[in-house]
Amino acid sequence: MSHPVPSHPTTRILAMLELLQANHHMSGAELARRLGVDERTVRRYATRLDDLGVPVTAARGRHGGYRLRPGYKLPPLMLTDDEATAVVLGLLAGRRLGLPGQATESALAKVQRVLPAALRERVQALQDTLGFTLAARDAAAPATQALLTLAAAARDRRRVRLRYRSFQGADSERDLDAHGLVFHSGRWYVTGHDHRSGEVRTFRVDRVVSAEPGTDRYEIPDDADPVQHVTRSLARVPYAHEVEVLLETTLAEARRRVPASTATLTGHDGAVLMTTRAQHLDGMARMLAGLGHPFVVHRPDELRDHLRALARTLEAQADRRPPAGPAP
Repeated sequence: MSHPVPSHPTTRILAMLELLQANHHMSGAELARRLGVDERTVRRYATRLDDLGVPVTAARGRHGGYRLRPGYKLPPLMLTDDEATAVVLGLLAGRRLGLPGQATESALAKVQRVLPAALRERVQALQDTLGFTLAARDAAAPATQALLTLAAAARDRRRVRLRYRSFQGADSERDLDAHGLVFHSGRWYVTGHDHRSGEVRTFRVDRVVSAEPGTDRYEIPDDADPVQHVTRSLARVPYAHEVEVLLETTLAEARRRVPASTATLTGHDGAVLMTTRAQHLDGMARMLAGLGHPFVVHRPDELRDHLRALARTLEAQADRRPPAGPAP
């Protein structure tokens, strides 16, 4: 949907620059239509931009039109109030979402420096009064170069050579056919076919020491689902207890209440079989009690003891009475 361009000539010239920034090539007729002027005026605007040091090239003929000279470094972005506010909000949220910390802070400082004084004060007021329900965490920010290399490799289907550091600190080299990148709970992951293990694997991007693109090509399987693979991989992280519980509810409701990163859910005879692992069974007992659905414990039997202990604790709490005396 196009928006009307204000009538001031300077505003239209800047609007033409924005259109040329966003499009590789535009015809004179299309620019005239978008700007609400005739093609002769478009030619005059192109000349004015060139006078200002913005190299706009024009070609005549049936396939003619206008474009910015390839390789030209544009001046700083010109943002509307709404756009600048959106950028600042995104950077503020990025502090909580695992974006590279130093880059986020420097970008935020640069944007704030170039804002008009009135808007800068309003944005600062927003920053000073904004609160987050998402707690700050020590999110492992990946190296920007590794993140961009992996993204390009997955898009272009080009094998990449990884140097990867495990959680134990051991380095290894492996060739990866990346399927996609996933951001989950403050961390970045890449999934793909790992030629060292011969399996589809998940790797934390912050543990990628280096990523070098190669020339070998590959195809991503039609059934590849990076998001699902990451959540299932995290659900299978080794813990002390393997848990299997039948939930008497629908699969849709179970998925709404149980995060995919914590358990695997499968339909089973009109109910839902939840398979997961737990470090502490008392926490698993509290989670099951909070679901609000009947369930049957398949394993481990020790979970039943923790459920009974939780029931006794709740019963004791229910029996407590306020002290005698005037009501508060």
